[in-house]
Amino acid sequence: MTSDPSNPRTNELLAVLPKAVWERWSEHLKLVELPLGKVLYESGAHPQHVYFPTNAIVSLLYVMEDGASAEIAVVGKEGIVGIALFMGGGSTPSRAVVQSAGRGFRLGAEFIQAEADGAGPVLHVLLRYTQALITQMSQTAVCNRHHSLDQQLCRWLLLSLDRLEGTELVMTQELIANMLGVRREGVTEAALKLQKAGLIRYSRGHISVVDRAGLEARTCECYGVVKREYDRLLPHQLAV
Repeated sequence: MTSDPSNPRTNELLAVLPKAVWERWSEHLKLVELPLGKVLYESGAHPQHVYFPTNAIVSLLYVMEDGASAEIAVVGKEGIVGIALFMGGGSTPSRAVVQSAGRGFRLGAEFIQAEADGAGPVLHVLLRYTQALITQMSQTAVCNRHHSLDQQLCRWLLLSLDRLEGTELVMTQELIANMLGVRREGVTEAALKLQKAGLIRYSRGHISVVDRAGLEARTCECYGVVKREYDRLLPHQLAV
């Protein structure tokens, strides 16, 4: 599988489309830049596009009436942003924000809806991805309720690393705090704990993971549950 962010096949869902479907889709896919902090859609909106990240990561956030927010899932090269368009809901209660800058491909709402309505292999792949995404959302809710902040941060870092080529994340304290639904001071304290343990290097919004195995040992069970479900449900071979 390619790692070129300008190649749509870097996205793992696009990579496994059958040949006939790929030939139909390729004419409609548009390469887009996804800068840090860009809002792809707001809570309650009717998205006009779905997005297939190639080297960007998009955070799905639930936003409260007072403006407070917390992350419910992350989407990267393994997935698609905008599942409401093919699930029949049309609108979504979450906000989609780019948490790690990069590129992706955009597809129009009417096109993806028509493809899903046609059922077949496209709908099958999209529904399996949606089941994996629901597992991530459910496990995030459990994790935020029952596990420590540094365990949550470990989970979040590992999920992000799975969606990137390297070992470095560019993140402001404020953005991480918004993702986890905690105060900035809490993020700083948790990050410094991980740094003291020799697991990461943390400075001015740059996080470098230096001991991934150590992060996996320190995190809670939630990361493993989510990863196993993605590995089980999503195909990893190229379409023929």
